[in-house]
Amino acid sequence: MKDVLLIALFAFLGAAAAGLLGAAVLRLLRHRSLVVSLSVVAGVAVTAMLAGTLTVAWAMFLSSHDLYVVTTVVAMAALVSLATAVLLGRWVAAHSRELTLATRSFGDGGTFAAPAGQPTAELAELARELAATSAKLDSSRERERALEASRRELVAWISHDLRTPLAGLRAMAEALEDGMAADSERYLRQIRTEVERMNGMVGDLFELSRIQAGSLTLAPARISLYDLVGDALAGVDPLAREHGVRLIGDRIDEVPVEVDGKEMSRVLGNLLINAIRRTPPDGTVAVAAHRSDGGVVLSVTDSCGGIPEEDLPRVFDTGWRGSHARTPPAGAGLGLAIVRGIVEAHAGRAEVRNVQGGCCFSVTLPTA
Repeated sequence: MKDVLLIALFAFLGAAAAGLLGAAVLRLLRHRSLVVSLSVVAGVAVTAMLAGTLTVAWAMFLSSHDLYVVTTVVAMAALVSLATAVLLGRWVAAHSRELTLATRSFGDGGTFAAPAGQPTAELAELARELAATSAKLDSSRERERALEASRRELVAWISHDLRTPLAGLRAMAEALEDGMAADSERYLRQIRTEVERMNGMVGDLFELSRIQAGSLTLAPARISLYDLVGDALAGVDPLAREHGVRLIGDRIDEVPVEVDGKEMSRVLGNLLINAIRRTPPDGTVAVAAHRSDGGVVLSVTDSCGGIPEEDLPRVFDTGWRGSHARTPPAGAGLGLAIVRGIVEAHAGRAEVRNVQGGCCFSVTLPTA
């Protein structure tokens, strides 16, 4: 038993010395190729075995012939191990270079295509993660392109909608200044109307900028949805009468919600005004509210005739006004974007779908 312990001790000391030397070499070469590192590991393994064997052989006073035989066997093992390490390292390094080249593609704006047959589970997992990241980047680029397109449309439409009333205001002001206005009171009323409309557009731009910047501050309070809808219907009743549109709000459940009353009133007002302006005379705009499994659902249904299917995904985009809405009364296309921003700030969601004779805008809010 004592001899076995001595042999183990001598073998451990020789192997430990080789291991420490190999660790130092690996530290010096840690920034080199994987082929070099694997070669060092294989060399350390064989050297540790050889050092331990030679130490034991020296302690046991083996003959020179036996020592030569042992050294030859270990040397052959070292050659095979080193060759295997070099082949494995070159194989992994080659696939790593392929993965690097494939990664550059989606970094430059392309799509990542993972090379086939990754040699190790770690590289295969890395390839899958890179593919997932590439898909997310593609989605982000698509959203960015859509957002940039909507911004360009918004700038163009805002410029047009502001230029038109400004030209009218300038003409009316010059007429009043030159004393050419036959009915100065009518001119002044028209000037005030145009100023109020432009003020509303600027207010919408400010509200949308706060939403997109994430600086919209909510003051939620527990209120009844019945009271919220009632106030909104009373506010748009004059506009509905002017357009000859009937308002229906007899399917409102008295459901409590935890919302910012001012901001949600703006949401309802935008939806109702949009519905009234799109509904032809003698049409109806119906408001309903009920509790569902997903929360509290508030819907506004109009008689606009429906929205083209290809436009449904863009309804809540900034600047969208539909293909036929290019006149100033249609607004700047910010109302529905503001609706979605406020609803999402309340941890809800806004949706639209076509129904018979029109479309239905629904807002889902968490229950109080």
